Amino acid sequence: MTRKPVHPGTVFMEDVLKPLNISITEAAMALGVTRKALSEFVNEKTSLSPEMALRIAKATNTTPESWIAMQTKLTLYHARQHEPKNVKVLCTEIA
Repeated sequence: MTRKPVHPGTVFMEDVLKPLNISITEAAMALGVTRKALSEFVNEKTSLSPEMALRIAKATNTTPESWIAMQTKLTLYHARQHEPKNVKVLCTEIA
């Protein structure tokens, strides 16, 4: 089994906010979101939305795709933990 991917909120907190000594309140104001919304994100209570990815990317001079990729890996990891057993193969190769 592969290791659980890191939540993008944790990456944002550990790699951006902490090194820059920026509080959740200050970051929320800079991003144009509520403190509650940002707090829930960095504390892994909510997933990264495309809108938040755009905001974070713009504020950090990164790409929204990089942030979305982190969320996608985590979402797929969770989905694989509950992979359906009742799916039948429709075809063996795609033309």
